[in-house]
Amino acid sequence: MIAASNKAMRKFRYILAFIAALSLCIEEGAAQRNKSENANTRSVEGVVEDPQGLPVAGAVVQLKNTKTLQVRSFITQKGGQYYFHGLSPDVEYELRAEYKDMASAVRRLSVFDARRKVVINLRLASQN
Repeated sequence: MIAASNKAMRKFRYILAFIAALSLCIEEGAAQRNKSENANTRSVEGVVEDPQGLPVAGAVVQLKNTKTLQVRSFITQKGGQYYFHGLSPDVEYELRAEYKDMASAVRRLSVFDARRKVVINLRLASQN
């Protein structure tokens, strides 16, 4: 009976070791996948400015994927900064900012722009 319980414990230990090794492999694979995904994305950031060139807090910046027409939004904080990350290099994007009765011109992030980190500042103008 003692031999049977030792055999069962040994089998249990092997199963635990296998599960631990498997979980390590899965974690390593996920880390490698995230690393490669980050290498294949880009970001865009900038500052929203009023007509006098001063930063605007509270402006809404919209980023439109021209393939899917999905729109992401960012509300600028103190300093007027915005940031979008995880963007596909194979998609064109349109950027536009709005604040009260002002809006910026639409700016494009082109697929031909090979930079991984793009800076596009947006200047607001009256919509009248």
